[in-house]
Amino acid sequence: MKNIVLIGMPGCGKSTFGKRLAKRLQLPFYDADAVLEEREQRTIKSFFAESEDAFRAAETRTLAYLAELDGAVIATGGGAVKRAENMELLKRGGIVVFIDRKPENILGSIEGDERPLLADDKQRIFNLYAERIDLYRQYADCIIENNGDFGGVLRRLLQMAEKLEGLRCVEF
Repeated sequence: MKNIVLIGMPGCGKSTFGKRLAKRLQLPFYDADAVLEEREQRTIKSFFAESEDAFRAAETRTLAYLAELDGAVIATGGGAVKRAENMELLKRGGIVVFIDRKPENILGSIEGDERPLLADDKQRIFNLYAERIDLYRQYADCIIENNGDFGGVLRRLLQMAEKLEGLRCVEF
């Protein structure tokens, strides 16, 4: 069975929706950033202190590992799309879903957050969105807008997932 791979900006809801989706579909959930830190025995912040390139190399190693899974929900880091290799690995065994949340809606969600790329300048979210939007759209098999309607986004994710090999969600 294919993996369901969630891509999008930091703060768009990849991990939140991924956990819920996995629970409803009775599939394992993996947050790529958490898996990276566990497998590398090092924090993302420490990689960024060295260089963004060091982090991106570790991210590619982690995504190669996750891409080998079968039937999992995977939430990637927001910048996974920056390397074509990452997306080729993930698309080979999965369907890629872009959760599109506009920067102005993300800002309220990340207050107090310590994401390395946003730590010093919260306005940078607008620049990152402009830099990455074409990549997100290019790699997405499906685009779901997140305008703050949590239930609506989850419903659309479940509908999309049910089309994959006849998956059926569990009602709670």
